[in-house]
Amino acid sequence: MIIQLQLLGNPNVGKSTIFNNLTGLHQHTGNWPGKTVSNASGISKFNNKDFLLVDIPGTYSIMSNSQEEEIARDYICFGNPDCTVIVVDATCLERNLNLVYQILEITNKVVVCVNLLDEAKKKGITIKLDRLSAHLGVPVVGTIARKKKTLFKLMSSVYNICISQNNTFTHPISYNKTIENCISIIQNQLIDSIPNLFNNNYRWLSLKLLENNYKIIDSIETHLNIKLLNNPHINNSIDVANNLLLENGITSNILKNTIVSTILFRSEEITIEVTEYTKNKHTELMVKIDKLLTSKLTGIPIMFLFFAFIFWLTIVGSNYPSKFLSNIFEILENKLLILFNTIHSPNWLTSILISGMYRTLSWIISVMLPPMAIFFPLFTILEDSGYLPRIAFNLDCIFQKANTSRKAGLNNVYGVWV
Repeated sequence: MIIQLQLLGNPNVGKSTIFNNLTGLHQHTGNWPGKTVSNASGISKFNNKDFLLVDIPGTYSIMSNSQEEEIARDYICFGNPDCTVIVVDATCLERNLNLVYQILEITNKVVVCVNLLDEAKKKGITIKLDRLSAHLGVPVVGTIARKKKTLFKLMSSVYNICISQNNTFTHPISYNKTIENCISIIQNQLIDSIPNLFNNNYRWLSLKLLENNYKIIDSIETHLNIKLLNNPHINNSIDVANNLLLENGITSNILKNTIVSTILFRSEEITIEVTEYTKNKHTELMVKIDKLLTSKLTGIPIMFLFFAFIFWLTIVGSNYPSKFLSNIFEILENKLLILFNTIHSPNWLTSILISGMYRTLSWIISVMLPPMAIFFPLFTILEDSGYLPRIAFNLDCIFQKANTSRKAGLNNVYGVWV
């Protein structure tokens, strides 16, 4: 029997490195059915058992509607994996715990893999793995992806989870009293109306019904061939819960913000409890740089100076290679015209091939290539240096006031520069 295992995590946490080291050459890639997002799967052997590993596309959340988030959510809910390994970055645990808590709302067949311990050590960061495991209620294993000894510990924990018959769900997140009461109202009705729900996960489904998250509800109805919103008893319980929310001044937007903020505050609280920092020159320098780049007084002016520099370097700097390419293409065009005249090419053919196709292509290359060749490396440097997320942080408040997604800041920064 093959044991199904999925690897899930934020982008750039070493998830694919772990996958490659565990599966070796026993892997293949493809596309998810009906999706353009690629997947990778492979076989890993441990304790004479075959584990089918599925590398889920990197995602920060499963609450939104991107293809990556839908794939991660649907695979957990309906792919029936025996275990989910959530890979988190030891150097920025708080940001990664957001995804961990969202997954724990769905299933407790989870192993949390705290990767990049070597990078954390360089920055003077120590994660108390046992303490983190006690808070989350699931096994927590520390790894360095390129060291197989740490991956052996990971697979040992996965093996123990997969052979365990414990199906009791743990819910490390508790919302305020009103929301918990509303969840209970819908949950009790679901238990009566829909026996044998997937993983007996009535609480998570109740929360999605309370949020009116129709995208997720449609997925559940499609995959499980059930009708939730056509059931009058379930609809009645949702109405009762919504009325209770309104009586306590909780609108739909306030509900969603409360759910998100509860998870974020819990992630921050746990990170403080399980993380120890050793002061060193690198850490102190990074703290000072962070304060400078994200403070209300200096963060925005520095950001605009960076914008001005990037625009100037991209526009003015590209003029020189653009002119050089244009001259090269002009010389080649004259050579081609001489060649076409030598072979007595008809005027209409010369006009189409040289004056039309060649000249248009050369203009596009000479005008577009230099700015792109300058911009994208600069953008990559900013992203790798960690300044791009800080720009998004500075813009976050502004875009929230415009009722846009928290991702909008970073997306618009990218869009403006392009």
